[in-house]
Order: sequence, then C-alpha cells, then structure tokens
Amino acid sequence: MEVPPPAPRSFLCRALCLFPRVFAAEAVTADSEVLEERQKRLPYVPEPYYPESGWDRLRELFGKDEQQRISKDLANICKTAATAGIIGWVYGGIPAFIHAKQQYIEQSQAEIYHNRFDAVQSAHRAATRGFIRYGWRWGWRTAVFVTIFNTVNTSLNVYRNKDALSHFVIAGALL
Repeated sequence: MEVPPPAPRSFLCRALCLFPRVFAAEAVTADSEVLEERQKRLPYVPEPYYPESGWDRLRELFGKDEQQRISKDLANICKTAATAGIIGWVYGGIPAFIHAKQQYIEQSQAEIYHNRFDAVQSAHRAATRGFIRYGWRWGWRTAVFVTIFNTVNTSLNVYRNKDALSHFVIAGALL
C-alpha cells in the first residue's frame, strides 16, 4: 500500500495539531472489512420492507406490526381524539356548570334547608349535573370531529406519501 507524501503544513497547524494525520484510503478499507464481516455474521436479519403503493402504506397505517403494536400515526390519532374529548367536555361543561348553578339558585328560593351547607351542596349537585350533561354533549362531538378530520388527513398523507395543504382542505370538506 502506497503512502501519499505529506502535504506541506503551516507552522500554526503543526503547533496546534496534536492528533496524527489519518488518510481516507485506510479508513475506507477498514470500514469495508468491518461491513463484510458484519454481513457474514448476521445472515438472519431480514431486509427492510418499504411499501411501494399507497394501499400498502394505508394497510401498514391501520394494521398491527409483528409485536401487535399499532402504528405511530394511528396512536397519534387516538391521542388527539381523547384530548379533543376532554377539551370539549371542559369547554361545554364549565358554562353549563355556571348556568345550572344560577338556574338552581333562582328557582329554589322557596325551598327550606336544614342549614347553609345543605343549600350549597344542593346547588353544587345541580351544577355538577349540568357540567356532566352538557360537557358530555360537547366532548363526544368534538372527539368525533377531530377523529374524522385527523383520520382523513393522515390517510391522505400516508397514501400520497407527502404533506399537502389540499389534504387539510379535503378533510375539512368531508365534515
């Protein structure tokens, strides 16, 4: 193996350079030997599979892998659906809580309570019923909307193998 002649170096480079010089030809041969050796030792490792068509990618999106796990994109759709349901529940429930409490106080002026605690507890129960009832209505509707939107958008992205603004428009138009 031929050793290339040393290139002329400046004084500053020689003074500051504490590491020995390594030529690329030596590194390439060493890397190729290691790669060949690794390929000989691991014949059981399967070749990676990259789906060719959009339908194959969609099948991968909604199917499970060898360890029975769902895809990352499908997991994100589920997480956003749950988050949207919780946010919708709170968004619909808080105004309903306030409104139900005020309505109960206005309509129960003539009722007789044993003490102040019973009165406050009854008003709070009415408000909690309003929170649950109207929060549920907002929550499931918001979750369904977000789930359909994200599923259509993600499916188009996976099928076409690219992100585009038109996917958002199509997903919104379906709703």
